Amino acid sequence: MPLEAPTIAEIRAARDRLVGRVVRTPLVRLAVDDAPGEVYLKLENLQPIGSFKLRGAGNAMAVAGAERLRDGVYTASAGNMAQGVAWCARQMGVRATAIVPEHAPQAKLAALARLGGEVEKVPFDAWWQTLVDHGQPGRRGLFIHPVSDRDVMAGNGTIGLEILEDLPDVDAVLVPYGGGGLSCGIASALRGSGSRARVMACEVETAAPLSAALTAGSPVATAYTPSFVDGIGGKSVLSEMWPLASRLLDGALVSALSDVAAAVRLLAERAHVVAEGAGAAPVAAALSGRAGRGKVVCVVSGGNIDAAVLARILAGETP
Repeated sequence: MPLEAPTIAEIRAARDRLVGRVVRTPLVRLAVDDAPGEVYLKLENLQPIGSFKLRGAGNAMAVAGAERLRDGVYTASAGNMAQGVAWCARQMGVRATAIVPEHAPQAKLAALARLGGEVEKVPFDAWWQTLVDHGQPGRRGLFIHPVSDRDVMAGNGTIGLEILEDLPDVDAVLVPYGGGGLSCGIASALRGSGSRARVMACEVETAAPLSAALTAGSPVATAYTPSFVDGIGGKSVLSEMWPLASRLLDGALVSALSDVAAAVRLLAERAHVVAEGAGAAPVAAALSGRAGRGKVVCVVSGGNIDAAVLARILAGETP
């Protein structure tokens, strides 16, 4: 059965379900004099786990219920979804396991350890295959897909509801593109609420599968080079997400690594916001002017960046 986008009713139900579990994050204006148009920051880095992933994980696990979670829960994640699952699992008293790629940043692995989650490091290809297969054959426990899960997308879509409440006349929303669960969830909320705002996916030059797919007209294999922007990108657009992404999103904006590093630096120095590479990618795209000159919201998806990497960026480097 094809994967369908969440309805506005499902997203509103998710918002009710998540009350008291997640932070209603602020939307603040980015005070940069030479910014094209009005740039706003949706600060999902202020969630308890430092990432928006708490919304999707929390909703999916709440919908699943105790019976389906009795053998534990696991996910495949570079770090943030794993933290969201582990956070919720600890609250619900169940076991959580994260299958992570070998290049997962230490800051995210350390956070997982603090939350009591178990970690299994695997090569990137094996990690990617777990996403493609929606789990691992023979493994006990409920698999929570970080992207291709309607309940996860509904949880993510609550961000869209909050954006419209704070800025009803938003012109564009820029969203990091990892697998499409965040961008498609937000787009579903905006479309279901009657908003005509454009939703643009943001990628980085070292991993831009959506841009390649939009050019080709279908998902294609793309090169993936690990970088400090670890929360987005992949080998291709997941096949089940392509119909949703191609229909709901208004395009993809690809930024250079150096521009994303500059955005991380600007956010820290000018806005006093710590953002990981994926969270800064929308800001890099917005400041380039490619999203237009209206009211542009950048979803700062997370702030889980290794201290050593952040220090290098603040010193003017591009790790």
